Amino acid sequence: MTALDTPNDGGGSITIKWGRSPDEGAGQKTVVGYEILRAGAPEGPFKSVGFASAGQTSYRDPSVKDGEASFYRVVAVTESGERGESAIAGPAVSSQQWFNRDRWNILLISGFLFAAVIYFIERGRRGERPFVRRIAGLDALEEAIGRATEMGRPILFSPGTQDMNDVQTVAAITILAHVARKAAAYDTRLKVPNRFSLVMTTARETVKESCLAAGRPDSYREDDIFYISDEQFGYVAGVSGMIVREQPATCLYLGAFFAESLVLAEMGNSIGAIQIGGTAQPAQLPFFVAACDYTLIGEELFAASAYLSGEPHQLGSLKGQDLGKVLALSGIAAGSLLATFAAFSSWPFLETAAAGLRSFFMNR
Repeated sequence: MTALDTPNDGGGSITIKWGRSPDEGAGQKTVVGYEILRAGAPEGPFKSVGFASAGQTSYRDPSVKDGEASFYRVVAVTESGERGESAIAGPAVSSQQWFNRDRWNILLISGFLFAAVIYFIERGRRGERPFVRRIAGLDALEEAIGRATEMGRPILFSPGTQDMNDVQTVAAITILAHVARKAAAYDTRLKVPNRFSLVMTTARETVKESCLAAGRPDSYREDDIFYISDEQFGYVAGVSGMIVREQPATCLYLGAFFAESLVLAEMGNSIGAIQIGGTAQPAQLPFFVAACDYTLIGEELFAASAYLSGEPHQLGSLKGQDLGKVLALSGIAAGSLLATFAAFSSWPFLETAAAGLRSFFMNR
């Protein structure tokens, strides 16, 4: 019998191991389980801290304190209540471990992804723009802005219904900077209704800087970036009324949306506006897909934001994450093929390779 600190844990536990009693399954003295006793000294007193069923040969005691010595004894209990005690094991002292050595694969994968992100960021700093696959909704931005310019009608940009602490709103503001720069260059009016005052302030500064970057500071109209209401459907009612009154040629809904997504998209669709929606809320994507001309689905919203920003940090992170996805998908594909071939062949190395790959990615 042994009692040792549980490896690869956060402390506070001792693992006790013992050999099976020879009386397990031996007729009248069949052992039904093992009672685990603990004491602070070898002379006792011992108190029960747990019970293990017959067949088990280990028990983890999660009720110890780090740094305190514990002594253990295992008692085999039979159906008739007879008890057989083991020798005392200990002292065992629990402690926290800095690293979980069973998860070295997580460290390896994380290190690879970290190195990939740093590599692509450095490439971006040197002026190399990484390849990002074409996104239909992103390509349509130029068309949407151009259509509003030709028709002499404004562009409506809604940055979602969440505050600036939501990453989707941050992504929407980044895209807003690009839209505002193009709108200023074409002298097209841009309307940005906001649900929260902090988002409004951020949007105003973003649009103002974009107008300056486009060389058209006179095209900035502060009153076109305004606050409506903190109330969800108060905001929706305000935006819907604005769509009906001002008849924007282009409606852009980018950010975090909830039940209001269908209301806004249907309202824009009813006036014949070209619409681009984008959100990472899975439940709202079907409504944007149904009512908008183009939709940025899930991570496409963040990818579009990173690509339009041109920031090396964002682009490098995007490419590093993409490389991680390629690694994961490659592992899944390779594991599936190996497991399939192993099931229909007599080559043992295929099964070994599949098990090794599964162990690497799933820590089993």
